[in-house]
Amino acid sequence: MTARSLDEAIQESHAALGAISNGDVEPYMALYSDGEDVTLGNPFGPFVRGREAVRGAGEQAASRYRDGQVAGFERVATHVADGLACVAEVETFRAKVGGSASPASVRLWVTSVYRQEDGIWRLVHRHADPITTPQAADSVIGG
Repeated sequence: MTARSLDEAIQESHAALGAISNGDVEPYMALYSDGEDVTLGNPFGPFVRGREAVRGAGEQAASRYRDGQVAGFERVATHVADGLACVAEVETFRAKVGGSASPASVRLWVTSVYRQEDGIWRLVHRHADPITTPQAADSVIGG
C-alpha cells in the first residue's frame, strides 16, 4: 500500500474488496500496518489481533467467496484526527458464497480505522458486519 492520502487508502480498500469477493485476501493484507496491534472482525468469526491472526481470518473469509463483483459503497461518515482516521461505509457486492451455485447480494456495514505511518495511511482495524437493517430486540440478544 502506498496511499499518501486518506482518499487513496479508501480507494485501495475498495479495490481490495473486489479481490476478496473473488477469494483473494492479498490486496487487503497489503493495506494493513505491519504492527501487531492490527485487528479484524468479519462476518465469519470472532475478532482477531495480530498480523498472522488477521491473515488467517482474512484467508478464511475470502475462501468463502468466488465469482464476485463489487456493486458500490455508501460512505456514512469519516472522522480524522491526529494521524488516525475512522471510516464508516456500507459495502455492497455480489458473489457466490460457500457452496452456492448462484451469486448472492452481500451488504456489509464496515468500520475501518487507518493510521498514518511514515506518511502512508495504513489499515489497523476493519470490522465488517452484515447488519445493515434494524433488528428486533430478541434477535440481538439471542432470543
